Amino acid sequence: MGAERFEMRASDADRDRVAEILRDAHGEGRLSQDELLARVEGTYTAKTYQDLDRLIADLPVRRQPAAGIVPRPLTTPLSAPRPPKRRTGRRIARGLLTFQWWVYGIAVAVNLMVWFLVSVGGGGPEYFWPIWVAGPWGVLLGGLELAYRSGETPPQR
Repeated sequence: MGAERFEMRASDADRDRVAEILRDAHGEGRLSQDELLARVEGTYTAKTYQDLDRLIADLPVRRQPAAGIVPRPLTTPLSAPRPPKRRTGRRIARGLLTFQWWVYGIAVAVNLMVWFLVSVGGGGPEYFWPIWVAGPWGVLLGGLELAYRSGETPPQR
C-alpha cells in the first residue's frame, strides 16, 4: 500500500513549479511582495505535496487530474509571451528602399561636391554634369517609392 498523494514527498522540480505559480500570481497582482517572499520561502522548506498545496490553495490554478503532479497556473493571453515579430516582405522592401535613398543621397552629395570644387578651381561654373547622376537615378527611386506606397493601406481613424 502506497502513501496518499498529499503524504508523498515533493521533489525540487515540484517546488520550482509552485514557486513559478507564486511568481505568476504576484505578477497578476494576487499576492503582495511580502506574501510572495513568505510563500516562496515556505515552498523551498516544504516536504510533502500537502505542504505545497497549502501555499497555493487560495490561488486560481489549473488542476491536473493525474496524481503526483503539482497544479499549473492558469494562463491568460496578456501574460503569454508574444512570438518575435517576423520580417515580412513588405518590411524588407521598406528597409531596402530606405537604404537605396540613403545611398542615392550620399552619391549625389559627393557628385555635387566634386562639381563645386572643379567649378571653383576652374575659375567659373562648369557644365552641371551631376544632373546625369541625380536625375535618372532619382526618377527610378521615385517610381519605386510610388509603387511601394500605392500598396499601403490608409491609416485608420
